[in-house]
This record gives sequence, structure tokens and C-alpha cells, in this order.
Amino acid sequence: MSLGDFELSVFSDGIYPLDGGALFGVVPKVMWSRKVVADERNFIAAGLNSLLVHTGEHTVLVETGIGNKLSERMVKIHGQPAKLLDNLASAGVSPDDIDIVVNTHLHFDHCGWNTVRKNDRAVATFPRAKYYVQEGEWQHAQEQHVRDAVSYISDNYNPLIESGQMELLRGDREIVPGISVQVFPGHTAHMQAVVVTSSGKTACYISDLIPTSAHLDLGWVMAFDLYPLETINSKRRYYAQALPEEWLTVFTHDDAVPWAWVVQDDSGKLAAKAA
Repeated sequence: MSLGDFELSVFSDGIYPLDGGALFGVVPKVMWSRKVVADERNFIAAGLNSLLVHTGEHTVLVETGIGNKLSERMVKIHGQPAKLLDNLASAGVSPDDIDIVVNTHLHFDHCGWNTVRKNDRAVATFPRAKYYVQEGEWQHAQEQHVRDAVSYISDNYNPLIESGQMELLRGDREIVPGISVQVFPGHTAHMQAVVVTSSGKTACYISDLIPTSAHLDLGWVMAFDLYPLETINSKRRYYAQALPEEWLTVFTHDDAVPWAWVVQDDSGKLAAKAA
């Protein structure tokens, strides 16, 4: 898709199973099952969408999927799709072509291809790239809380900190002209969205604030969210700008609808309008 002078593409690292109850939190299954289909184990096929932006001066990759470094135990739970590099290659994009990688947060399903193992060491998958994430997110990952330690794999980011390739941000910031990050707390305290603007048009990789097109309603938050009330407040803040300015919303975990315009009818009901 063209966005002003920029070119946007979504590339998938594959699909993986997520528990429907965890994905929709306190929303009853009788409600969420009208929007998505679960299998006999109550699992839903979740997408792993990365956004590639060609600005003309930079090639920016937002999010890097699950990657190929999961433990045997995690592979049994989530599988090991690991399709991102192959899908990029099929479009003629090599790891050397990527100038910038932005991680919205550091959960294993969002930064897995940040690194690859080489001679028993984790090294940058994208050797020329500068990586960006919020400092508070990295600090939380280092603390290894009982609540969410399983979501963090240090080899996905610590080697990049040590090498100087990953820059830790403190709040909202422009990364390069036309691409900036904004912090939207809720899923984690320091999760950031990536806002892409060119010639008056805007797209936003909103990450796990609105993980799929089935999560548009303010109260539909995941059980994974550390701060669900903050998720609702952040959604409200996002819509306050995205709706009147007609932003394109990119969904990180929607395998069927990678992006859409979010619209609101006269009754206040939100819907995803196909892009």
C-alpha cells in the first residue's frame, strides 16, 4: 500500500495458537466467539504481523515476530512458525536491506527475529540496522517478574544492548522523518506504537493495544495486559486522534485483517473498514 510518498507492506512470521480466554480476558466466550473461531482446545490462530516501511531514504521494520529461538517447551505450546525471513526474501528484501528495527515491546512474539544464534551466540539478524525500544520496557524485562517472566527471552535484546545496536528510548520520539513512536501503556507499562506519516496521511502499528480487529471495543482487553484500565484509557486516547484523522490501523495479531481503517457509527459502535 502507498501512504503518501511511503510504501507499506505487511510480512508475517506465520501463525501460532493463543488461548481464546487469555486473548479476550473477561469478555465472555459467547460474545467473542461471534467474531473469531476457536478450535476444540479453545485456541485461536493468531497472526504475527510485521510492518515494513520504505520511506525512500530508509527501510524500517516494525516488529520481528517469534523467530527461531524458542525452547522445546515453548515450541510445544506455540509451535515454531519462523516464516518472516523467508517471506521477506520472497519479496526481495534481505536482512542487509533493513536500516531500522522498532520493537513495540519485548515479548517473545514481537522481537524473536531481532537476533539469530551463531556459534552459540545471539547476534543481530539485521546487521546494519539500529534497533529501538523503550528503556522502561527493557528494564522491566530485566527484572523477571513472576507475572510475566515467561514472555521475555533475553537473547532477543540483551546482545543488541551490549553491542550498542539497540537504543533505549525515554518516551515519544521521532525515529526518522515521518516515523515516530508514542507510548501507550496498558499491555505493558512502556509499550509503544509506531506512527507513520507522509503527505498528510497516517498509519499506526498499534501493537497489543488493539491486537486484532476483534478488539476494537474499549472494554475488550486481553488477560495478558498488565494494566487493563490503562489499556482502556490508551485506546480512548488513540481513537481521539485516529478516528477524526482517519489513520490506518495495523493489527499485530490478526491473521485475516492485517490493517484497516477504524470507523465509528452514530451510535458509537466501532468497526474495521477494509483497506
